[in-house]
Amino acid sequence: MRGLQAAGGAPLTGETEEGAVPAAPLPARRIAVLATIVPIVYALDLVTKTLVLRTLEGREPFVVVPDLLQFRVIFNSGAAFSLGTGMTIIFTCVATAVVVAILRTARNLRSLPWAITLSLLLGGALGNLTDRIFRWPSGFGPGRPSPLQGHVVDFIETFPGHFPVWNIADSAIVCGGILAVLLAWRGYQIDGTRDTGAAKTTKDTKESKENNDG
Repeated sequence: MRGLQAAGGAPLTGETEEGAVPAAPLPARRIAVLATIVPIVYALDLVTKTLVLRTLEGREPFVVVPDLLQFRVIFNSGAAFSLGTGMTIIFTCVATAVVVAILRTARNLRSLPWAITLSLLLGGALGNLTDRIFRWPSGFGPGRPSPLQGHVVDFIETFPGHFPVWNIADSAIVCGGILAVLLAWRGYQIDGTRDTGAAKTTKDTKESKENNDG
């Protein structure tokens, strides 16, 4: 069998090409990860927002640790961490595009770390997008004249007065973004392969040798 593989040019070591280290396909596991993490993030975001609205809206902040952590309800028309207020409909469109892009990317997903990363990003994006579509002043009922411009509920305040207020969806998006940067930096690809840089190095060495010989 190894002789037939070698004669046919098939890799013997599990590498698909020089510089790329493949991972075994994980379609079932990646689906399980998406189907687990996304609903958990979304549910945590929705439940915590509902609870704080019922218990803290219109009241003084609930101090957990003085000068470190407190819960205070605000309605954010901007992006994550209360940034970019006044651009609500733009952020709604961006969030929708992010959700669509993640779902399209998931069709080629073969990496477990990337499955976790995209699950965090998708769960967080869906959480805040739900607020954009259904919370005041957005919505579809009477007295809701601003479709797709709902305000996101933020309530977690760390280092009060020095750091923006955020929510569970924001934290999931930030964690997913950090993981995406780390995975890309380490060369892990969404399709399950890993770019080690060996292919580029070999190519550069070959071209340099050809130039020297010429």
